[in-house]
Amino acid sequence: MLAEELELIAEEKPMELILPCLFTELKSDALKNILEKINKINFLQHIIIGLDRANKEEFEFAKKYFSILKTSHSILWNDGPRLKKLQKELNEAELANVENGKGKNVWYCIGYAIARNSAEAVAFHDCDIKTYDENILIKLFYPLLNNSMGYSFSKGYYPRYAENKFNGRVTRLLVTPLIKSLIKLFGNNDYLEFIDSFRYPLAGEYAIKKNLLREIRIPSDWGLEIGILSELQRSYSSKLCCQVDLADHYDHKHQGLSMDDKSKGLSRMTIDITKAFLRKMATQGYIFTEESFRTLKATYFRKALEYIDIYKDDAKINGLTLDINLEEKTVELFAENIILAGKSFLSQPMEKPFIPSWQRIEYASPGFIKKLRQAVSEDNY
Repeated sequence: MLAEELELIAEEKPMELILPCLFTELKSDALKNILEKINKINFLQHIIIGLDRANKEEFEFAKKYFSILKTSHSILWNDGPRLKKLQKELNEAELANVENGKGKNVWYCIGYAIARNSAEAVAFHDCDIKTYDENILIKLFYPLLNNSMGYSFSKGYYPRYAENKFNGRVTRLLVTPLIKSLIKLFGNNDYLEFIDSFRYPLAGEYAIKKNLLREIRIPSDWGLEIGILSELQRSYSSKLCCQVDLADHYDHKHQGLSMDDKSKGLSRMTIDITKAFLRKMATQGYIFTEESFRTLKATYFRKALEYIDIYKDDAKINGLTLDINLEEKTVELFAENIILAGKSFLSQPMEKPFIPSWQRIEYASPGFIKKLRQAVSEDNY
């Protein structure tokens, strides 16, 4: 029913989908299933695929791979010579000299959506969702485009379990207790309460109205989802945001903890996410010192252990298993990473964590967006 309504709406309000992915994900069953389900949808006008870590041969393979899509689509070959040339222009202008990663991939895809200048709303989701179905897109777009609703941003949420095990470790064991700890230390805060109001703030499934795309700034690191929510809280009313229940069950590819390498896995992710919170609170006038980080670590550690007790009872009631020893080891790692995030924050006062908005790119480099569209078109020819 909702899908049929969206098909009618699409005649006046086009919708596009952004899919950021690594080349390695093209070999997964998850992405194959995602494309099959997307082919059941008739309301999408265009699909933008951001492809990372692909050489020339792999890019040609990707073009054939995505050719099964019934919807028109474009692939941004981020490692190709044309897009690298454009990135060099930005580097020389000191505009967006940031590390490669998901944030940068999504940012270029947003730029291309702006260059196309067609979509009324754009949805985003990852390419590693094992339990994907077309209702995800239906539920993300509908609140933005239905005439009786006035939302500009929709965010998905869902229960995180698979094979009778609790998942969602970074949200459960870092983000939730960290927010509670920051509130305990610094008092009530509109920003923290806004983030805390989201049932799954790290969900990679969301949709945005076109008027927000030009103005939003996003991080280039693992703080992407928190960074986007932070930008929304800074510039827009919370009344424009909604949350939608996307699925009864959700599973995707899981990152390793990476206890011995802070540059990878959930260890890197937790450091980047913690820094995202620190940067945002610093902009609001909060002062952090080495002593405050030690206090934050201790407060977080106690709060996270309390949550483990809650999750243990939740798992038992719902017939799920929970490895308490692993949960506590994970909390110990995350607590250490709060200190590392704090040290990084204090030692890099000149860090530029956000990629500039596309509005700034347009002012600083007139015609760049047009060149981006041309480069993608030539790559896909």
